[in-house]
Formats: sequence, structure tokens, C-alpha cells
Amino acid sequence: MDIWNQGAPGGGEASSRAAAAAAGPDGEHLTSQLPVHMVLPGGEPNLQSERLRVGLAAAGGGAAGAAADAAGAAAAAAGGAGAAGAAAGGGGDDMFAAEDDMFAAGGAGGAGAALRRGPAVPAGLTDSYDDAEGYYNFQVGELLDARYEVFACKGKGVFSTVLRARDLARQVSSATGQLLPGLGPGPLATGAEHPEVAIKVIRSNETMAKAAALEQRILRLLADKDPDNRKHCIRLLRTFEYRQHVCMVFEPLDMNLRELTLKYGRNVGLNITAVAIYAGQLLVALRHLQQCRVLHADIKPDNILVNARRSKVKICDLGSAMLAGENERTPYLISRFYRSPEVILGLAYDFPMDMWSVGCVLYELFTGKILFPGRSNNEMLKLMMDVKGPFPKKMLKKGIFVEKHFEDDTSMSFALVEEDAVTKQPIRRVIPNPTVKHNFSQLLARAEGDRAQLAALADLLEKMLALDPDKRIQADAALRHPFVKPWLPKKKGAAGAAAI
Repeated sequence: MDIWNQGAPGGGEASSRAAAAAAGPDGEHLTSQLPVHMVLPGGEPNLQSERLRVGLAAAGGGAAGAAADAAGAAAAAAGGAGAAGAAAGGGGDDMFAAEDDMFAAGGAGGAGAALRRGPAVPAGLTDSYDDAEGYYNFQVGELLDARYEVFACKGKGVFSTVLRARDLARQVSSATGQLLPGLGPGPLATGAEHPEVAIKVIRSNETMAKAAALEQRILRLLADKDPDNRKHCIRLLRTFEYRQHVCMVFEPLDMNLRELTLKYGRNVGLNITAVAIYAGQLLVALRHLQQCRVLHADIKPDNILVNARRSKVKICDLGSAMLAGENERTPYLISRFYRSPEVILGLAYDFPMDMWSVGCVLYELFTGKILFPGRSNNEMLKLMMDVKGPFPKKMLKKGIFVEKHFEDDTSMSFALVEEDAVTKQPIRRVIPNPTVKHNFSQLLARAEGDRAQLAALADLLEKMLALDPDKRIQADAALRHPFVKPWLPKKKGAAGAAAI
């Protein structure tokens, strides 16, 4: 059995809006338009506020948000409940909604297109290393730090560009990828090649540099607590500064999970066994993050990379990560489709917000559909209640952003913000008693696969996506769940697709 292909017939209509919007006419995955959110710990509020301000300016402010909102509305009208490419930009309240995802494949409007058009440095700017926005103007074949030969661009985001390069200081076996000791610069040995790396080049900006320093600190903390490299978090190899840009060198992986779902899911998602294997690995990563007191704060398919064998996934892009504690509350933390309700409502947040994001990712991997494709925070809450029912009153009494979405009446009725058909102005439609329209068992009822395994997945999703973060399942308990436990390795070093 092919564990990657879902293979459900006639599933085109059920395709992932994320994948569909990100695919070109021939199915080539273009630059994702998912927002890139970067928020620093509340312990450094001045830096966080400045970083958000810079991000807003980079996204074009309200104009960019309004344009993205229109794109999201068009996508919803044309193909359903929102696309990662078109609708993820929706919602003018999302300051980074119109930006490309730095780990997506380069597309027509992204950095990859510049490679196809020719040299990255335009005529007349050969005396300037940066563009007007502080991005580095790289060239194919350029040697960074006298060591890394650039051969492609992986993508471009609000805060950095990610380049693909070869490390000329090392040689590895072409057959096994194993490092060949004693070989480095100079002619390649027989059967050897220079290994590939991914280099994150931070924009030339003091705020960005400070944020990159925090990301490096968190990455080193995670690596120090994982000497055997078994916790499924991306490895930072080294850092350097090049022409006033902070550069972070990462281990290379093949593609992200959004690209994988498009390639192997045939627009209907992955086989349930593959989802179970990846679920176990992601939960190992979540447990590691929690043990290190780290919140990732932007888990989504684009920020989960998979190796060439498709046997291992790793969480990447910790640019939004922070240390657990009293962090600043903002309704824009985490990319919207994967944003937990406590963040939207303005409650204190902690490790459960990452569990919520993983639950959204698992549903999307299996079905090929974005679970909550809201075009705004308000619509996100409505979609959540359609699946999970009304919010507990104790949550609504604590949230500092609750008044934006709920009425001040005895029942705390939900106020859905809609567009008036005549005036085109926003109006609030009061919903006194939100009810469940379809739970996870109903959402997965038509899926193919073993019924017991499907029931286990539905049960796990119900627990991962509990509205109340205090009642959300924790990583240790989720690793013991019957959907995940059978696919965990029986002993250290277990080989095969289930190895974690």
C-alpha cells in the first residue's frame, strides 16, 4: 500500500485550497502567500512592538491588508472557504497577510522568479548590495563567507530570504550523504559532492538582527537538549555576517508539508498511515519544545520540512518563537488558519497554542482541506464554533479582545461581522446560541481508510482542538493516544518510515 497517496476518487473538489492556490497551471508549487508572523517575547516589549511596526510597514500597511482581504473574498466566492494563497491574505487586521512565506518554493512573484529572469542585481544597482527594503541582492554562483556557493533561492518573506547553497568546505558521499573526514575545499574526491545547505539571510535592519539573535539562541537551546538529533526540530549549523546581513546556515531538507500534500496527496490529502507517522514526530517535537520552555508560535504546513525519503519531518522557522512566560498578547500571533482561540480572544497563551496548530495541520494533511479558513479573526471564531460549539463563559470573561466578537449580554452572544449586501459596509449579526454543525467524526465520515483508525484520528483531533486551552491534550498524553502509539519506534534507532 502506498502510504503517501490518499487516492480517493473524484476528490478534486475536496482539494486543499492551500495547494490549489499555490499551484501553477502545470501543478508547479509557486510561492505561498501565507502570512509570515514574527512576534518576540513579551519580556522584550519594545523590541516586539518595533518588529511589528517594521513588519506592518513592509506589508504595505492598511492598503496591503485591504487588497489581501479582497483577494480572500474572491477566493472564497470562487472556490470555497479560502485559500492559503489567496485567502490567507484576507482580513485587513492581519498586518503580514499579503506577504510570501519564506520557505515556500519560489514563484512568479517571488524570489525564485528573479533567478529565472537572470542576475539578481539589476542594472544600475551593481554598487549596492541591498535593495531599497534591505533584502540582499544575491547572484547565482556568488560565494558567501568564502564558503557557500549560491545556486537557487528557496523563498522570500517579510524578514529574510532563504537561499540554497553548496558548502564548499565539506565533502560528502554522493551515495550515502555521509561526511567524508579530511576532505573539504579543493577538487572533489571520487564519488563525493559538496553538501547542500539552506541559508537564511536576514534583512539589513537593526530590529531584524536582534530578532535573529533571539532565534539563534532558541535554536541552540533546542539543539543542546537534543544531542542525538532525534527531536524533530531543524538544526542550525552555524551563523556568520556577510555584507551587514546576519546569515543562518541550516541543514537541508527536501520540501515542506504543503508541497508534499500537493505532490503526493493528489489534492485530497495523505494516506492516514502517513498522517499518523508524522503526527508522532510532530508530538515528539512539541514535547521537546515544552521541555525547553519554548513556544514555536507559527506551526503550519509551510514550517514543517520533510526529508527526501519522506520518513522524517522537522519543525522549522523559529523566527516567531519565544520563551514561555508572561508574553505580550496580540491577536495576530501565529498564521491565521492555525491560530488558537486563546490568541484571538486575548487570553494568556502557553504551550497549548502550539498543540492547536498541530491539530489543524494534521486535519489538513489527511483531508487536503484547511480546517478553519477564516478571512478574519471574527470568521475564525465562527468556524471554530461550527465544529466545537460555544466558548466556555470563563474564556470570554478573561479575554482582552472579546468585545470585538461577542455582545455584552447575559448569554455573551457571538457577533458575526458580515458585509451588508446593499451598502457593502460591515454589520454585526448576533448569534445568541452557536451550535455544532459538524464534529470531527462527521467531517471524516466519508474518508477512506480503516474505520477504527479514522475514529482514532477524529478522537485525537477533538482533544487537540479543545476550545479551552486548559482542557487541550498535552504532548505526552497525545503520544500515548491509539492513533499515534502504534507508529512510534519500538526501540532507539528504529529504521523505516516510522523512525522518529
